[in-house]
Amino acid sequence: MSDNSLLYSFADGVTTLTLNRPDVFNSIHKPLAMSLQQRLRECQDNREVRAVVLTGTGRAFCAGQDLGEITGPNALDVADIVTQHYNPIVLLIRELEKPVIAAVNGVAAGAGTNLALACDVVVAKESAAFIQAFSKIGLVPDSGGTYFLPRLVGLQRASALMLLGDKVSATEAVQMGMIYKVFADEAFDHEVAALARKLAALPTKGLAYTKHLLNRSFGNDVAQQLRAEADYQLRAGQTADYREGVAAFLEKRPPMFSGE
Repeated sequence: MSDNSLLYSFADGVTTLTLNRPDVFNSIHKPLAMSLQQRLRECQDNREVRAVVLTGTGRAFCAGQDLGEITGPNALDVADIVTQHYNPIVLLIRELEKPVIAAVNGVAAGAGTNLALACDVVVAKESAAFIQAFSKIGLVPDSGGTYFLPRLVGLQRASALMLLGDKVSATEAVQMGMIYKVFADEAFDHEVAALARKLAALPTKGLAYTKHLLNRSFGNDVAQQLRAEADYQLRAGQTADYREGVAAFLEKRPPMFSGE
């Protein structure tokens, strides 16, 4: 990770991972993809990490794939890039037992959009935008886009956005249910930090179990999902945070969750 394409910081239980290639709009090349995979694994293993923020430097969140890697005599195979670079990142985000916030600070295009949509909570600057840019260069959406986007906005709208490659403003993205919230540009950093601290202070295991249930809901029928809810409720009821939450409620005081 010596190329400095991914910045890392940790404070107040929150790890911030910042894509740091502003000269190419934080487009992803192999070193950045591998660094992001490694850092996400570290976040899973580190019990002090209770929330993760994924964001970018400069004017863009992420412009997707660095096209320099797929052109020229030493070009990487597109399919290999998808399976080795992007798919592991998406799976790590979904399997990470801590909430992941995509803090979209600027344009998110192609795989950049879809990596954001794989996160648990997506917020954006008012000036940000989202583009399913694949059709403009003859490729198909990847990085989970064909999985997440139809579930967020519906099949008809997802089809149009992917086929036409229309730019969606952050405000439009909220209105269609693609993302959670938009913050004014000047308040963005403050609002993201507050949101991350709020999530980090919540019962981490309960949030992880909720995330597992949401992941399962895409493939379960109602009966299967009800059984899964009962199973995870049993697990949640055995946590220290559950006991603390009940005690705090009865004692009429704010809870102090430990994440255990």
